[in-house]
Amino acid sequence: MSSKNNKPNNQKVDDTENSLEPLAAIEEAATGTPIQPDVNMSLIYFFRPFLRPAFLVILLSLLGGLYVSEQVPRQWSEQKTTYQVSKNEGGELVYAYKGKPIVIDNVVPYSESSLRQQALDELLGDPDLQRQWVVEEEMSDGVPSNKYSLLEAKYHFGLWSLLPAAVAVLLCLLTKEALTALFSGIVVGGFMLGRFDITDQILIPSLATNSAASILLLYLWLLGGLMGIWSRTGAAQAFADFMTEHFVRGPRSAKLVAWSLGVIFFQGGSVSTVLVGTTVKPLADRENISHEEMSYIVDSTASPIASVLAFNAWPAYVQALIFIPGVSFLATEADRVSFFFKSIPFSFYGILAVLGTFLLSINVTTFSGEGIRRARRRALETGELDAPGATPLSSKELQVTHIPAGYKPQVLEFFIPLFLLIGTAIGTFVVLGTPKVNWAFGSALLISVLIALFKGMSLGNVIEGFGDGLKGVVVASVILMLAITVGAISKEVGGGLYLVEQLSAGIPYWLLPVCLQVLTMVTAFSTGTSWGTYAIAFPLAMPLAWAVAQSQGISHPEVFMSICFAAVLNGSVYGDQCSPISDTTILSSMTTGCDLMDHVKTQIVPASFAASLAALMWTASAIILA
Repeated sequence: MSSKNNKPNNQKVDDTENSLEPLAAIEEAATGTPIQPDVNMSLIYFFRPFLRPAFLVILLSLLGGLYVSEQVPRQWSEQKTTYQVSKNEGGELVYAYKGKPIVIDNVVPYSESSLRQQALDELLGDPDLQRQWVVEEEMSDGVPSNKYSLLEAKYHFGLWSLLPAAVAVLLCLLTKEALTALFSGIVVGGFMLGRFDITDQILIPSLATNSAASILLLYLWLLGGLMGIWSRTGAAQAFADFMTEHFVRGPRSAKLVAWSLGVIFFQGGSVSTVLVGTTVKPLADRENISHEEMSYIVDSTASPIASVLAFNAWPAYVQALIFIPGVSFLATEADRVSFFFKSIPFSFYGILAVLGTFLLSINVTTFSGEGIRRARRRALETGELDAPGATPLSSKELQVTHIPAGYKPQVLEFFIPLFLLIGTAIGTFVVLGTPKVNWAFGSALLISVLIALFKGMSLGNVIEGFGDGLKGVVVASVILMLAITVGAISKEVGGGLYLVEQLSAGIPYWLLPVCLQVLTMVTAFSTGTSWGTYAIAFPLAMPLAWAVAQSQGISHPEVFMSICFAAVLNGSVYGDQCSPISDTTILSSMTTGCDLMDHVKTQIVPASFAASLAALMWTASAIILA
């Protein structure tokens, strides 16, 4: 009897000692002195957390940040963006921005600018100014003309510039905990810039920006409040019941509905992600569709479809970045927008990504990767929508309904706000040229509240539902703000600029599209933004592509430029889509209720398959068509 009682205790002691043996071996190998378990085991056990990979990554990266701050000089680089400049009625020089004329002044000859590369190479310390308008004289068909450009001085720290983003991504993978990972990336970036007061010098200025205010307003108050009201009124559940009764016959048709909505909401980015994810989540949960599948469908039909069905804000933004003096098919804004649409047939990644989600929707998982296949089997066999140990970004407040006694949910409580939301977003885009997303979600929230009150719900229940919605998305909103801060820090230390500078012009023309693709994939993945990558890559990639086309005697330079353009456009979409610090990645996880890192790990496989196939298609197109 005594032996039986003692065995578990002895086993427990043995397990503890065994768990310490690797640490004892490390200590013994380092010192050459045998470890006495009764003396040193407790000390080693105390220091055990400090030997974990995540802690070592944080410690080494902080030391690296301090080293950069004190020892690594900034490498300054000239960034030149050429604009179409004309004179207004008053004789002032102007250029068009978002359809409005912007006056420029204080223009100096390029040869006198302190921001040209030759002057920056001779610079000791930092330049006196960061941007300056310059003018150069060039010959066009034998006639001299002036070319106006905006020079900006940007810097990087060489390979060290990738450190903040690399730390954030690596810790996300190691810990599966986004808050710590993102905050660590911010602290490392702050150390590199010599800003050691992280609160006052980084976080507060970041929170004071328009981007942070927009996040708090849209994704915390408006989106969270709308989801909370729908949960309290039972509108989301009524929508799921309605779709199940009339359209959905199982998981496949439910996924097809999600895919179709992703195609219909082709505005791209966070707008499409939020609209589709919020709409389909109750339906997907009702049909036992794994959260990994649904977040992949939502994410992979957001930006990819926007690059294919480009009747949105993308062409207007991108065209301003691709002007090249002397290139006739990029001469005017209308020419550049037309060039964007002519390049759409070469948006191979966008087409393949949307096709991949369609195949998954009809239960063809050949190209989806083992992670998604495993998630699908788990949901079908066990009903578990998340992997064991997962931490969904949407909290329990939004995973259950709290309908007051006597209140009868109706499907119109879902459809009326949804149609108002979509109509406002599309209507403002048509009339104003940009979708007013805050107006759209604000009007949907307001009408949802009014309907609930009109049907007899008490104001107290409405406020409680609104509060539950805020609690349900507060963690995701914080993650989103930290992700934007990491992206801004990464851009400030020159991560994207460094990556772009690594591309050499001395490469075969047929290899250039893939090089641009890989470069923008890595840049967007590291910074978590596709549009930010466009601002860095296009002003450098398009002149490079034109120079390669001219120097290597390409027969069809416009086709070659279209291929390179599509490679930059799509490579940036891939990097943004797969990055754990991207807003669309976080919002896809939040609105579908998926664990962030589960979404990242399962999505990156089919996305990489599509990107690899697209690379082959761009290479073949360059060889055959250019």
